[in-house]
Formats: sequence, structure tokens, C-alpha cells
Amino acid sequence: MTVLQVSGLGFGYGANQLFQGVTFSLAPGERAALVAPNGAGKSTLMRLIARELVPDAGSVVIKRGTRVAYVRQSHELPKVGTVLEAFLSGFDELLSLRKELDEASHAAASGTKQALDRLANATDKYHLAGGDALERRVEMLAAHLGFSHEDMGRALGSLSGGERGRLHLGVALANTPDLILLDEPTNHLDIETIAWLERHLAALPSAMLVVSHDRAFLDALCPITMELGRRSFRVYPLAYSQYAEAREEDLERERELAERQEAFVAKTEEFIRRNIAGQKTKQAQSRRKMLDKLETVDRPEDVWARAEKVAFRFVQAPRSGDIVLDARGLAAERGGRQLFSGFELLLRRGERIGILGPNGCGKSTLLKILAGRGAEEDQGEVKRGTNLCEGYFDQHLGSLDPNKTAVEEIRSVRGDMNVDAARQYLARFRFYGDDTLRKVEGFSGGERSRLALAKLLLEPRNLLFLDEPTNHLDIPAAEILEEALASFEGSVVLVSHDRRFLDAVTTRICAFHGGKIELFPGGYRDFQASLSRPSTLPEEDDGADEDARAQDDGRAKRAVKRSASTVVTQAKGPESPLDKKRAFEAEKAASRAIERKRKRVKELEEEIAKGEAELGQMREGLKQDPGGDWEKLAKMVSEEQALARRMDTAMTEWMTLGEELAAEDVGRTA
Repeated sequence: MTVLQVSGLGFGYGANQLFQGVTFSLAPGERAALVAPNGAGKSTLMRLIARELVPDAGSVVIKRGTRVAYVRQSHELPKVGTVLEAFLSGFDELLSLRKELDEASHAAASGTKQALDRLANATDKYHLAGGDALERRVEMLAAHLGFSHEDMGRALGSLSGGERGRLHLGVALANTPDLILLDEPTNHLDIETIAWLERHLAALPSAMLVVSHDRAFLDALCPITMELGRRSFRVYPLAYSQYAEAREEDLERERELAERQEAFVAKTEEFIRRNIAGQKTKQAQSRRKMLDKLETVDRPEDVWARAEKVAFRFVQAPRSGDIVLDARGLAAERGGRQLFSGFELLLRRGERIGILGPNGCGKSTLLKILAGRGAEEDQGEVKRGTNLCEGYFDQHLGSLDPNKTAVEEIRSVRGDMNVDAARQYLARFRFYGDDTLRKVEGFSGGERSRLALAKLLLEPRNLLFLDEPTNHLDIPAAEILEEALASFEGSVVLVSHDRRFLDAVTTRICAFHGGKIELFPGGYRDFQASLSRPSTLPEEDDGADEDARAQDDGRAKRAVKRSASTVVTQAKGPESPLDKKRAFEAEKAASRAIERKRKRVKELEEEIAKGEAELGQMREGLKQDPGGDWEKLAKMVSEEQALARRMDTAMTEWMTLGEELAAEDVGRTA
């Protein structure tokens, strides 16, 4: 049964049409990702579904009685009250009973029989209404979101921006809604909390529509991906990573169809022009009528095309020394709480270290100390290498002046740039036209992040400190930044909760783990694998001696793991009859396996030869004039692409088996 039905939805601001013809439905348990570049209207579509805005066209129908939860990016919460009261805000009756219970508790301090009877009555009513059970469930949910038992009594006005975001998410989940609208739910969450949220949401029976730039989160949670465009709306029954591949194939096929139709129309119009007044007038008139009835195939809309035009290119910088940073005995305390102590790190040229851990553990504090921006009371020493050109990206974007325009921000770093040069430079970061002359205070989070990165990359850098650089960036911009950093010749120390970003960029992980900081070789995936195999965890670098510090750079960047095949075993005595029998059976099994591979190779050779012949025939057919039958042409293209993929798979298998057989032949003759 459908919970949400969206039909022909359209919306725009004046002449700026954001989207049109949006149609989809969600049933209980269905979880869909809504993806598009920043500024395409994802949050606006969410607000339309939540009925905060009125559409220009179309309709939104939500099943009667459906409980809807909408998690906005703005973190709107009551101005007064406690954390617990906020969690219970969706339960008006229980909240009223709880206030009555609190008042009775205070009155019972008098010790009068009437006051005590009132307290007993209020306690019974609250218990029978399920208040105790609800509070336990809410406290468990709150604990996963980083709120302790003591935090439940805190005033809402005392919460930080990150805490307000997590509370806003918790309030929505506490109500067990039937339809959940999530707009960037992983903002302000650490990696462990994001992993918990994935599991929690996947276990709910609710229908969900999710907007997020966290690719790993979308892959884990949403088996449906919806792409929002200005004039198109695509729905794929695929997770994000699979959708990204499938849409490229669809776009290529649709472009080819449009090009073929354009060529056909041009050819037909040329025939009409040459023959409309000649001997073939009737044929020309017939073809003109055919063109008039022809349904035009538009070129497909590539919604990511403009977003992919961001160019994060680093200015050529001088080569730093081999040792970039040598940190010893680092320690920090904030608010009377020890964040870390005795931490040591040796950063070599070309290394990219990712710092991760739970919220509030001290990741940004450690980054600031390494960057020379720590507090006076911080302890330890950081020796800096030679010839360093450093750059720092602040997650709070403190480097930006809200009263300046984008052009003025660029010229504040490079005064030698005139306005035109600054605007040309900003175009590399998707600032076009009048956007470059707008004040920063009117920019979105994504625009501010791109502007801050634009300022950072204006000057030569060979050492970068990045604090949550992908915050607010859309997926293409984050992927382009990944590629730029992966090929960056300098050194990088970064803080991030984006698992894909960490895995693509980092060569080592610095993790706040078990009350201390540990260093792990490899990216995030290697770090996770190390955690799942405690016996293979590398020793932390904290307190490493001078010999360990002098190890080769290449060895420092990779985990050395011993597999079962490399473990040295003790010498055995003479083989027993049972051992000989087992060896004979193993040899026979190996021979049979080789024979099966050879047989499969022959089958593949026949299949490939036959398939290539069919492909040749299909491609010759595609070159022929379709005669206006575009449905038939689309089917032929689809069949040709499917056969080509099968041939690629068969060729890959044939090559793999051939290499395996060749290796086995060498092993027998050795």
C-alpha cells in the first residue's frame, strides 16, 4: 500500500523553474535516495512533500493517518525546555502526565498525606500510559546519538550546533513515524554514529526519502535512487554506486538515439528541399508529413554536467623536506577533561593522514596543534621540516568574511588579480555571472565551502591541514577533491567523517580508539579490516623509538600481514600411507580442475567467435536508416549493448583462465 504519492510536481521561483513533472510513490519499508547537485531543489522538494510550500503544478498525497517526520538541515527546536522534553515533544499526552508527575514530586516534599497521595496517583498514571518504557527507549536512542543520562536534563539553549542537529534527528526517530524525510541526516555525526544510524533506519518499517552527500550512507541504506533534474526525473531500483554506472549507460544510449534522429531529420529535410519542386514531389510531400508526425527525441539532461566542472587544481609548490612534521609528547585538555596525552607522530613527505574518532574526542584540537594553531596551555613539541608552504581549511569557514563578495575574498589573498581575473578563477569553482559579486553572507553552505577551498588553492601549498573539507560539498565536488588530493605531491593531515573520502585519499589513519590515539597503515577500509582482526593490529606509533622512525617510507605506508600460506611450519617426518593417499587424491582433483578449465576455455572461444559475428551483424543493422521506427531502433541498441557486455565478460573470463592455465603449466615444468 502506498504511503506517499507524488504526481506531476513542479516548482520554481519566478522565471527560475527548479523542476517539473516529478512523479513517484513510496510504500512502507521503501527507502529512496534523492540525488542532484547543490541548488537543484532537493530540499525544496522535501518541503513540498512536508506541505510547507505549495507546488506550482501537480500534487502530493500522503495516506490518511500517516505519521510524518521531517529532519531538516536547519535544526529547528523549541527555544525553552530540556533535552528529554524535546525527545518527548511528539507525545503530548505523556509530556502532560510527566509535567504533572514533576509538580507532584515537588509538592510531596511537604510530606502531607494529600501531596503523597497525589504523587502516587501521578506515578501510576504515568506508568500505565507507558511513560517509563518510553523514557528508557528514548534514553537508549539518545545514547546512540551522543547524549548521556545527565544530558537529558540540560537546557536546550546550552546545546552546540552539532548537538542541536543530533537532537533534531533523535526527536524525529523517537516518534516511530510511518514516513521519514531526511535532509542531510549525517551532518554532525561521527563515523560510529553514522554506522549505527544506517542499521537503525534499515530496521524500521517506515517509508523513507533521503537527501545526503554521503555515498557510503546512501549505498548502505537506500536500494532506490531518484535523480532530480530541471526537466527530467529518473528513478533507478539501484543503490547510488550502481545508479552512477547505469545512468552513464542510459545517457550514452539516449544521446546516440537523439543524434541518429537528428541525422535522419537532416537527411530527410535535405531530400525534401531538393525534390519538393521536382519529379519526386509526392515523395517529398510524404516525407514532410512523416516529419510533422515524428515525435522528437530530445537530448538527455545530464544533471551532473555542470557540477562536475569544479576544478580543484593545486598550484605548483616547492618540494618540502623528507621529514615534514615530527610531533612529540602532544597533550591537550579542554573544559577540565583530558582529550589526549603523550601522542607522537612522524609525518613524511607525500603522506596523507586521516584523523577520525567520535565527536568531542579532540580531532580538531589535534589538527590545530599540528598546524601550529593550538592553545597556549597545550603541551608537546611539533618540529617542522624545511621549505614548507602550509594551508589550513577550517570546517567553520572562519577564513571567510560574510560582508565581502566572492571576488573580494579572492583578491584579499591575491591582490595582483583584477576583477575579471578573479571572476575567471572563480568559474573553476562553479561561481558564474553575478554569483561572483554576491556577498558571502547570502551563500549556501556548499558555496561557502567551495569559496574557502578556492582561497586555499590560490597559493602554492605542500602541506595541507583540512578540517571536514567535504562538509556541504555535493557528490561531484567531493569526488573531484578526492582525485586532486590523491595526486597531490605534498603532505596532508585531515579530519573527516566521509568514509569514501577517507578511503580514497588517506595513506594512514590516526584513530582516537579505546581512550588513546593509534596509527594504522592504509585507508579507511584497511583500518576497518584491522579492527576486525585484533591479532593483526599494527602497533601504535606512540612512543616509537628512533630505529622505528628511520624505517623506509614505503614500508610505513602499507600493512604487513602474514597469511596462512606464508607461516613457516615445522619439518615433518616420512609420509604415511594416509598422507600419500591424500596427496594422490589432491593431485587427481587438481588434474580434473585443469581439465575443466581447458574445456571452459574452448567453450568460451566458440562463444566469443559466435558473439563477435552477431555483434558485427547488429552494428551493420544499426547503420541502416531506421525509417522513423525509433522504438525498434532503441530495442536494437539495447540488444547490441547487452551482447557487447556479455562478450566483455566472456573475454575477461577467457583471459583469466588462460593466465591460470599458463601459470599451472609453468609450475609443473619447474
